[in-house]
Amino acid sequence: MADALGTLYAPLMVLSGVASICGNLLLLLVLLLNKELQTDTLGLTLSFCISDLALGLSTIPLGVYNSLTRPSRYSSEGAFCQGSGFLFLLLQTSSVHSLAWATVDKFTEICFALSYRAMWTAGCSRAVLVLVWAFGLATAASPLLGFGGYVYSESRFLCCPSFTPDNRLFVALWMSVGITAPILTVCSLYGYIVYVAGKQARRGTFMCNELHCYYVPAKNYLRSSVVMVSTSVCLLVCWLPYISVGLYETFSSQQSPAVISALSTWLVVTSAALNPWITCMTQIRYRAAVRGSVYRFIHMCSGRPLESRSQSSALHLDPAKAATRPPSSQTAETPTAETHRSPDCTDPPGPVFGKVFLDKLGGDPKDRPRTH
Repeated sequence: MADALGTLYAPLMVLSGVASICGNLLLLLVLLLNKELQTDTLGLTLSFCISDLALGLSTIPLGVYNSLTRPSRYSSEGAFCQGSGFLFLLLQTSSVHSLAWATVDKFTEICFALSYRAMWTAGCSRAVLVLVWAFGLATAASPLLGFGGYVYSESRFLCCPSFTPDNRLFVALWMSVGITAPILTVCSLYGYIVYVAGKQARRGTFMCNELHCYYVPAKNYLRSSVVMVSTSVCLLVCWLPYISVGLYETFSSQQSPAVISALSTWLVVTSAALNPWITCMTQIRYRAAVRGSVYRFIHMCSGRPLESRSQSSALHLDPAKAATRPPSSQTAETPTAETHRSPDCTDPPGPVFGKVFLDKLGGDPKDRPRTH
C-alpha cells in the first residue's frame, strides 16, 4: 500500500510543481514587463505569486524525493525537518492571506471605483504587505518556540504541523485565523460582486467613448463572473479536504487513512499551481498582456519592428461606421449620463460599476455589437 501511494503521490506532485513554477514565472514576467499592470497594489499580487513559486521550488520537490525514497529514519526534531516545516507553513499562510487582500483590493476597485484611489494608496499597500508577512512569520515561528510543533508525516511525505491533541489550540487558531478566515473572505467578496453583477446584467448598461455608445450584453457579465466563481471553487476544493483532515486528526486522536492525507496535501500544494493560471487565463487584461509580451518576443527574435496599431483598431471600431456616429457631446442624454454616480455596492448597480467590472475582469470588445 505504501509503495502504491508513493508511486501515485510522486507524479502528482511533479505535475503540480511544474505547473506552479511555470505559471508563477509567467505571471511574474507579465507583471514586470507590462507597465499598465503595475499599480500601487502590485505588491499584493507579487506576494502570493512569490509565495506560490517558492512553494513549488522548495516543498514540492522535497515531497517528491521523500515519496520516492521513503526514508526509514527521519528525525522530526532535526533542524532540517523543523526548517522545512517552518517554510511550508509560512508560504501557505502568506499565500492565502496575500490572495485575500488582493481580493479586497479588487472588491474596492470594482464597488468603490470613484474613491478607490483615496482608499488604496501605495503606503496602504505596503502596510498590508508588512502585516501579512509579519503574521505569517509569527505563525510559522510559534511551533519552534513551543506553541505547536512540526513532525514528519509518513502519509504526507513532508514535515508539517503536528495534528495531535497536544497541539489542538495551535491547530485551531491557525486553521481558523490563518486559513479559513481569508478563504471565506475571498469567497464572500467574490460572491457579492457576482450577485451585484447579475443585477447589473438584468438592468443593462450603456457605455460611451468619444465616438459612440454601445450596449453591453448580459453575457459579458456572465463571462466576467466566471473568473471569481472559478477562483472560489478552486480555493474550496483545494483547502477543504486539508482543513477537514487536520481538524479530524487533532480533535479525534485518530489518524486519517494514508491515501486521504496524501491527496489532501497534494490538493493544497496544487492551489499554488492553479492561482497564476486562473489569473492569467481568465482575466482579459492579463491575457492581453501575455499576448503582447509573446508578440514582442517573436518580433524581437525575428528582427522585425513592431507594427503600431491605429487608434481605430485599438478601440475595435470600424472607421467607416465610426464616422457616422455622433460625438460624445451629442450623447449627453443617453443612459450613460449617470456614470458619475458613486457605484457603492450597497446601492443598485450602476454604469460605473459595470464599466469597472468589465474592464477589470473581462468582456471582450468584440462582444459589444449594438451601437447607438
